[in-house]
Amino acid sequence: MTVSASSSALRLLVQRHPAHPLAKLPTRGSASAAGYDLYASEAVVIPRGGRKVVQTGICLAIPEGHYGRVAPRSGLASKHGIDTGAGVIDADYRGLLGVLLFNLGDADFTVNEGDRIAQLIIEKIATPEVEEVESLDDTIRGAGGFGSTGGFGSKTSS
Repeated sequence: MTVSASSSALRLLVQRHPAHPLAKLPTRGSASAAGYDLYASEAVVIPRGGRKVVQTGICLAIPEGHYGRVAPRSGLASKHGIDTGAGVIDADYRGLLGVLLFNLGDADFTVNEGDRIAQLIIEKIATPEVEEVESLDDTIRGAGGFGSTGGFGSKTSS
């Protein structure tokens, strides 16, 4: 039976890809967890300073008006230097979900089949009309870019 992501209430539809019949479905670690844990459906080694797309073995139908954001797992990032990239999944994408992992750590990193590798966060999207204008309203910040609002390395008077 084919089910549409827009056919009823908010549901994340998940299908195991035929090439990955034992793939683990996304899970939430607690009732208040913002993201769903995504699991590797294959074992791979990500070399130090390298990157790999790790397959999850699943396909998704994200609810209309939403998108999926693939985010890093805090433990992998803080303990091993593993980060994610290219993390936007559009609601109309139906292909196999791969997760791009970067190894920013000091050693090769092994991902085993069944390991939690990232989080999937479902977010609402806004698609305002694009309107070209001659000028924009002035703000206090103005055109100040990277680091312009303070933070690390900024000088403060005391």
